[in-house]
Amino acid sequence: MNLRSLYYSLSPTSRFLVRKLYYYPVDILDNIKGRKNKYVPNKGDIFIGSGDFLAQGKHHLQLLKQYAGLEENHKVLDIGCGIGRAAVALTQYLSVEGKYEGFDVVEKGIIWCKKHISTDYPNFNFRYIPLNNDLYHFTEDKAEDFVFPYEDNYFETIFLFSVFTHMQPLEVQNYFNEIHRVLKPGGKCLGTFFLYDDEIEKMISNKNNKINFPYQRENYRLMNEKVPSANIAFREIYIDKMIEGSGLKIENKIYGNWSKRTCEGLFDFQDILVFKKD
Repeated sequence: MNLRSLYYSLSPTSRFLVRKLYYYPVDILDNIKGRKNKYVPNKGDIFIGSGDFLAQGKHHLQLLKQYAGLEENHKVLDIGCGIGRAAVALTQYLSVEGKYEGFDVVEKGIIWCKKHISTDYPNFNFRYIPLNNDLYHFTEDKAEDFVFPYEDNYFETIFLFSVFTHMQPLEVQNYFNEIHRVLKPGGKCLGTFFLYDDEIEKMISNKNNKINFPYQRENYRLMNEKVPSANIAFREIYIDKMIEGSGLKIENKIYGNWSKRTCEGLFDFQDILVFKKD
């Protein structure tokens, strides 16, 4: 069993605890030496991936400006806002006329964001939405039935970084439908995915490949059979049809380097889709 499989074999609560304990010495040392940035969580509390927290947030901001047409006065929805990685970067870009809304299924991330971001930036609002996800926690509330708590035609920009990569098909379709509802006409959404076609399916089905999705389902593949939401790759034409079926229109595709299909000069890991509401 490799480390990834071992990690996924733990309960959601245990996964959070293991990370907290692993980074505890580093976090204590950073606090003692005064190297702690107010807008950077402790490493042990970050549950949204590795890498430099501030640098990744700034990169996400750049993607939103370049591909989603984000402007300073936009109303923005961050779906799966985690522990504020993109939000921290957006505090330095959105004007007081702009508004940020974010929600996530992990409560501790929302608590941190409210304490460290909302207190200084009152136009930044965060909500805890306790939806079922076997990677983070179990509950009766299903993402496939969730109605976003926002009015119709409200946001100019919506984004999801590493969210669709942890969702089942019915959940994804519901989110596309809800995104269409709350987007203003002309508004854009940027989301990241693991997308595959017939050409690369053989490669990613091989367990010996560094990034693999060996468990086949109808139109998608799983990285871990016991934790379906751990990481999910979707057949590209399937996602295309789901997006178009919701009334949204695909505007741009930027392939990431996870599958070796990346566009020259781009270094994002996951695939990026930009879609809009006409």
